[in-house]
Amino acid sequence: MSRFDELKDNLVRVQARIAAAEEAAGRAPGSVSLVPVSKFHPVDDIIALGQLGVDLVGENREQEARGKAEALADAGADVAIAMIGQIQTKKANAVARWAAEVHSLDSARLAERLDHGVELALERGEREREILPCLVQVSADGDTSRGGAPFGELDALAEQVEEATHLELRGLMVVPPLDAVPAEVFREVRTRADALGQRLGRPMLLSAGMSGDFEEAIACGSDIVRVGTGVFGPRPVG
Repeated sequence: MSRFDELKDNLVRVQARIAAAEEAAGRAPGSVSLVPVSKFHPVDDIIALGQLGVDLVGENREQEARGKAEALADAGADVAIAMIGQIQTKKANAVARWAAEVHSLDSARLAERLDHGVELALERGEREREILPCLVQVSADGDTSRGGAPFGELDALAEQVEEATHLELRGLMVVPPLDAVPAEVFREVRTRADALGQRLGRPMLLSAGMSGDFEEAIACGSDIVRVGTGVFGPRPVG
């Protein structure tokens, strides 16, 4: 079997599982978006997914993502990259050049640096889109060393993103702590996203669930699932 056919089969299986989870949860068909996570996989795999209709993938590491974004542009592939991994503030300018979206905004300082980075990239002709859609990553247990903002900082951080010139708040993202019950985390952050949406006057998305638990996340209200292994297969060592 060719790699293209392998990716196609994997993608179809994951999409079918998402559709089944939507139906089981009583949710509208197509209400959940899939973001394949391409960490360590070659750019040719992303190009193949683009040919299969995927227009956004997630990457965890800035340097790898930047190289892939450049390769995708050179290949004329219509696939964008969302940064889903923890971002050092010193890398914010670099992320602002290539990221179509950021799903791991977790501090006021990072929001400030990303906003400035987009402005700088626009001035230098390194970016076309004036707005960078963002999800705020939540730390469900308050341990920010793994990325994420504590619940108590969400409102202030959301307010700062709302006031930024080049950032647009789209919702919340969460990775359950290893010792947590994932469903409890998903439901809590769904509640927080809904409360934030009511305060801001528009719906907020929830990105929750990966290869091992995305069906459970969909049942708890996730709008975006991040699936790596299920789509690409086992991750190469890198």
